[in-house]
Amino acid sequence: MNILAHLHLATLANSSLIGNTVADFVKGDPYAIYPQAIADGIMLHRKIDIMTDNLPEVKHAKLLFRKTHRRVAAIALDIVWDHFLSKYWQDYGVTRNVSEFNQTTQQQIQPYIDGYPLDYQHFMQAMWQGKWLENYANLDFVGKALSGMASRRPKLYLLQQTIDDIEQHYVELAALFFELYPQMCVIMQSDYRGH
Repeated sequence: MNILAHLHLATLANSSLIGNTVADFVKGDPYAIYPQAIADGIMLHRKIDIMTDNLPEVKHAKLLFRKTHRRVAAIALDIVWDHFLSKYWQDYGVTRNVSEFNQTTQQQIQPYIDGYPLDYQHFMQAMWQGKWLENYANLDFVGKALSGMASRRPKLYLLQQTIDDIEQHYVELAALFFELYPQMCVIMQSDYRGH
């Protein structure tokens, strides 16, 4: 899952938004560094990533990518899931629209962001300024996001071409999202609420 899904699932689980978004910028044991609520959020983010990677729908989705591109398929799929969540927000959202959700989460995170890694701060500021959460609904933006990731991390150069696989299998990817994401929402609301 990518940033929009992590923010959304954290909201459903009543978990720390900072913890759930700073997780990719934290190595090792978060309880040694951060207060419990933040560390719990980091751990929830990690559990969500493991859980998602093991879903049969995600394993199926990876096979829709060319063999040559499968090593980056998981990264591309994270963006794809955010695309569908943003596009079909009215079916899952906790606010009227993604723009409102973006503002709400920014208000909850920004006042405390200085206490966290600089690269996290820069990432979140870029996300808010670029309105990524709203823009993920646009497939052209998804292509630009994948190209941007590919250019920043040369080892991931194949990401730039994964938009072709996404476009080719768009209907099937959408169907897989509609199967997997409601499962994740139910799990967050029942098993993880308050973590």
